Amino acid sequence: MKHISVLLEPTIESLDIKEDGVYVDCTLGYAGHSSAILKRLKKGKLYAFDQDEIARKHSENVLSKIGNNFEIIPTNFVNLKEELERRGVSKIDGIMFDLGVSSPQLDDASRGFSFHKCAPLDMRMDMGAKLSAYEVVNDYSFEDLSRIIKCYGEEKYAKQIARKIEEVRKVKPIKTTLELADIISDAVPAKYKRLTHPARRTFQAIRIEVNKELSILPKAFNDAIDMLDVNGRIAVITFHSLEDKICKEIFAKRAKENELVKGLPVVPDEYKPELKLLKKIKPSKEELELNKRSRSATLRVAIKQK
Repeated sequence: MKHISVLLEPTIESLDIKEDGVYVDCTLGYAGHSSAILKRLKKGKLYAFDQDEIARKHSENVLSKIGNNFEIIPTNFVNLKEELERRGVSKIDGIMFDLGVSSPQLDDASRGFSFHKCAPLDMRMDMGAKLSAYEVVNDYSFEDLSRIIKCYGEEKYAKQIARKIEEVRKVKPIKTTLELADIISDAVPAKYKRLTHPARRTFQAIRIEVNKELSILPKAFNDAIDMLDVNGRIAVITFHSLEDKICKEIFAKRAKENELVKGLPVVPDEYKPELKLLKKIKPSKEELELNKRSRSATLRVAIKQK
């Protein structure tokens, strides 16, 4: 399965991996970042989370060719603290998140993530989950549909799209990705279609709703920071402005300086903020040329100071 990991080198470099450290990849996917981490661990251990069974099977095979000092945990990363503590892990040296959907998921037509290929409306990363895109499209009220398309997709024609979906599903259920893409196309002005694919933002919004991608982030990010040892690092790759906003706000809150020592040239250790933020990183020109899907990616990194 072809998958190009976004911001691979900057992420691995930012984690400053110690060969005997404990590291966590919260978004294993197809093992791009995990492979690079595992190659740098000799006495250390890698824990990787993924709820996608297809991705786990592929990555188990990839990682086992590198070493055996890893464990794949088959659940959503919102459970990272509980799952690691269950394994006797209380402190970690580094943790990373590569949010969004992977290329193989997009390219596998049967998963229903793509608006370019015909497939059942699904979009579940966890194939055992009850909620799929079919229920969101056919059962959500006009108000809820409009809200998620506007909020999660940042789509300016959200109401028009939701109204068109409501009209069509009164006649018959909307079953496939291409049906939905055509309905969205019919709902927006012709000039909008010349700028971008009209279904892009709505499909993104439905995928985020199906997988609860935004609502789980605050707990996961805060748990990850809690578990970091002193000098440990957290790296987060986002592809969506709302994901990035959540990450930025949590990092900023936990990196806030104590008012008593603000502006002092030397700050005593006990007054230092919990996190030290590094400069955010965007894909290089070379990476953008190799992988167009990296264009919206942002990497944020922080170091635990105390």
